[in-house]
Amino acid sequence: MRIKVDDTVEVIAGNYKGERGKVTQVLRSKNRVVVEGINMVKKHQKPQQGGLTQVQGGIIEFEAPIHVSNVMVVNSDNDKLTRVGYRRDEDGKQVRYAKNGGAEL
Repeated sequence: MRIKVDDTVEVIAGNYKGERGKVTQVLRSKNRVVVEGINMVKKHQKPQQGGLTQVQGGIIEFEAPIHVSNVMVVNSDNDKLTRVGYRRDEDGKQVRYAKNGGAEL
């Protein structure tokens, strides 16, 4: 997967199309990412008592994961959407770069 935590991405499909946010979590096994402020859902939770922790009940709002194919990385140089490629730098280390501008990500 070419999207990493702390990348700025834009949603390209779905209800949040056109909105941008920062990736907070990557779920590799499910091919999904969690983007802050995107795909907000509400969960009704019962209060729970047990052991050392106590969970307060109520309506909790949080970001749900979205599929990685519905987001694209934003190139920080020209503020446009880009695909991500890999290449080796002078030291032989593998680095990510923006395909539309060539800048390293």
